[in-house]
Amino acid sequence: MELSNDIVLRPRFDEPLPVEKEILFKSFETEKTTQKRFIVSLVDTHIFIKIPKKDQKFWSPQLHLEIKTNEASQTNIHGFFGPNPTVWTMFMFLHFVLITSFLGILAWGYSLYSLKQTIVVPIGVGIFLVLMWVALYIGGRIGKKQGKREMQLLYGFYKEVMAKAQI
Repeated sequence: MELSNDIVLRPRFDEPLPVEKEILFKSFETEKTTQKRFIVSLVDTHIFIKIPKKDQKFWSPQLHLEIKTNEASQTNIHGFFGPNPTVWTMFMFLHFVLITSFLGILAWGYSLYSLKQTIVVPIGVGIFLVLMWVALYIGGRIGKKQGKREMQLLYGFYKEVMAKAQI
């Protein structure tokens, strides 16, 4: 699987499902008990493939597969890679805090400007918040790069199970 250099922190793919979804779920259920390289969880139409706890790092990805049927009765498998949901939630929360703070600083700076007072502090804090956002973005890109090998392992495992299900 080729990961592009686009600004994407959670790579995704969409493929037609070449087998019945029941057969696919049965294959993943079998792999769940017969192999120890990955943790496989099945919930409704969702399959989660994770790195075992002992091998996980902070940015270790997981592969979330979802079986979807569209209007034309075609079944597709939609997959996306992402960090542990707790890490992703923290990452998004920090983005939310930064943008909310930045908007507050803009309002504060505008009100000081309207009152013809010095706006040095709001400008300094605004620049600091932008730098923090850039640091978060760079951290996300570094995390994606560090997890690239694991993403390829997860995708390879998914393809391996798909090949077994088609036999």
